[in-house]
Amino acid sequence: MQWWFALLVQLLFSYLATVAFAIIINVPRKALNLAGWAGMMGWLAYWLLMEVGSGRMMANLVGAFVIGLCGIFFARYKKMPVIIFNIPGFVPLVPGAVAYQAVRATVLGDLDGALQYVSRVVMIAGAIAVGFMLAQLLSEVLYKRAVLNPKSDIIMLCDESSKHATCAESCS
Repeated sequence: MQWWFALLVQLLFSYLATVAFAIIINVPRKALNLAGWAGMMGWLAYWLLMEVGSGRMMANLVGAFVIGLCGIFFARYKKMPVIIFNIPGFVPLVPGAVAYQAVRATVLGDLDGALQYVSRVVMIAGAIAVGFMLAQLLSEVLYKRAVLNPKSDIIMLCDESSKHATCAESCS
């Protein structure tokens, strides 16, 4: 199969899966397209890293990071909550097949295999959570500026709309 055709198939089906899940969970109609784009971009990052031989955990972390950044950007653009874009966006990254294998191994009595699958699911879920957390952290750093509190030498993040006295003095 040609590389460009494989890429096109991956992009198309990740977009469709994300939009289909967004419809199921009643995402507003005006956010469906961008939710699909968030999922597609995250899956693209995951797929490309897997193609170049990166590990599954790193690929999931970077994919979740990309989805998180897209979700934050789209939420600011559409003036909607970030969760509207993040929840459908991470559907392509969910380790459903591995979770199924864990349940199947448990039912068949292969407890060692089940434990391996469960640990893999937990590590992938942790990588996804860390990816979202890093995206949120980067967003906080980019959209707010650091201000040194002269009383306690603690760096605080504030923006122009902050009501804190120290931030109000420093930001003006």
